[in-house]
Amino acid sequence: MQSEPTPDLVIRTKDFSLRIIRMFSALPKTAVAQVLGKQVLRSGTSIGANLREANRSRSKSEFISKIGDCLKELDETAYWLELLTDSGILAPAKFAALREECDQLLAIFTTISKKTKAGMKSDP
Repeated sequence: MQSEPTPDLVIRTKDFSLRIIRMFSALPKTAVAQVLGKQVLRSGTSIGANLREANRSRSKSEFISKIGDCLKELDETAYWLELLTDSGILAPAKFAALREECDQLLAIFTTISKKTKAGMKSDP
């Protein structure tokens, strides 16, 4: 029905979630760090779950919708990570790899979304 993401992407999003969990666990116990941390924990761990839902979709439009949810959560995660580093709670150098992975996943999901939408337009 739709071009399903590779199993590697499922593993990659799960690994990303685990990295977010470890980052949250290492945050200072200040109120600001915990509030921002819980936001990034929620958005960063929902990406893999939404991808799994996309893989079980019953139609291309449902698939596109769930991939769109992944994009929204990735963008939100990028925002919270920016706040955590820009506020000085996280050392930018220490979490540069996590932010880079978030950017790469955004690019991958954007490509999946665009290609799937293009495929829908060319379907009879």
